Amino acid sequence: MEHLEQSLDKYAALAVHIGVNIQKGQTLVVNAPLDAAALVRKIAKKAYEAGAKHVYVEWSDEELQYIKYKHAPDEAFSEYPMWRAQGMEEMAREGAAFLSIYSPNPDLLKDVDPKRIATFARTSSQALQNYRSALMSDQNCWSIISVPTAAWAKKIFPDLSEQAAIDKLWEVIFQVTRVHEEDPIQAWEKHNQKLAKMVDYLNQKQYKQLIYTAPGTDLTIELVENHIWHGGASTSESGIRFNPNIPTEEVFTMPHRDGVNGTVRNTKPLNYGGNVIDGFTLTFKDGKVVDFSAETGYETLKHLLETDDGARHLGEVALVPHRSPISDSHLIFYNTLFDENAACHLALGKAYPTNIQGGTSMAREELTVHGINDSLIHEDFMIGSAELNIDGITKDGKREPIFRNGNWAFNPE
Repeated sequence: MEHLEQSLDKYAALAVHIGVNIQKGQTLVVNAPLDAAALVRKIAKKAYEAGAKHVYVEWSDEELQYIKYKHAPDEAFSEYPMWRAQGMEEMAREGAAFLSIYSPNPDLLKDVDPKRIATFARTSSQALQNYRSALMSDQNCWSIISVPTAAWAKKIFPDLSEQAAIDKLWEVIFQVTRVHEEDPIQAWEKHNQKLAKMVDYLNQKQYKQLIYTAPGTDLTIELVENHIWHGGASTSESGIRFNPNIPTEEVFTMPHRDGVNGTVRNTKPLNYGGNVIDGFTLTFKDGKVVDFSAETGYETLKHLLETDDGARHLGEVALVPHRSPISDSHLIFYNTLFDENAACHLALGKAYPTNIQGGTSMAREELTVHGINDSLIHEDFMIGSAELNIDGITKDGKREPIFRNGNWAFNPE
């Protein structure tokens, strides 16, 4: 127990100082499940010690969410409490930092009508789109971390007792987030520097296209002109460095919304809205998904793609080596924060405007002209494996290796 408390203290410090990098006089907003209460208290203490003015916590309870999906009338899912959306927008305008603790039960809504889930996902996305756009543009510092819950831990370690599964998941989380290091903050600074070297190399290359080949995947992705690769730490509008994801192993940029052709197959399950989608393929023509299949969660995938026009186009392309701490755990987490940082992935939906020069100051019409996708959703899905090869096509037509057998084909040292 003493060891756990020490690790939780280090994890809380990591979230406050590396995740959102709270500043003196700033407000911190924490979105957290009830299971995270012990950690949230430590985070609040660390934030106040760092000079935070307020720490506001928005609690969530999956069981209440499930009860609503099962028993509320249909019209309930077409409404969203606008006082909450307006409150988040107001705090964003006032410069708050936002920390989300993401620990979903992958099977929570498996017996719920996917149409209800899709309806509420669209409703909440519409209500919160200004707040989410602020975060995706890095106007505010924001970060996502996870804590074990009984349902999530048992999904990963079904042969262990509930408490043993939770303890094991904590052990893994501390390992892949570098909390086990003597000085996790210093370890993250070194990790960010390593990712920055990859980013610098790719930004200098300015590849016109990426070509993906793997079992079930033969895909060509055109990148927008003047695209920007990011990875590791980001910088907010006010110049504060922060880490959006803890853990993270990715570097990512922007595909052209109309420049994706071919077929791609997922390599890890996708937990979307309390339902698992797996064994799925997407076929693209001129940027749009024109055909799809799924062995598990077909209806959920169908509703996801029908969210709006942008949901059938890509908004992100991310590169993650197969040999990385999360992948080396040989676990499937059923949690996108972890699984997306164990494998190369793509994202359906809205693009990050920070991934193109001048993107954060472009009007919506201007974004479209530049081939930047817009949508109510941004949903990552994993396509990486030890069999994935990726080539980059330069502006003068030269083909160069980027990934071979799932790992980087170059060393920018």
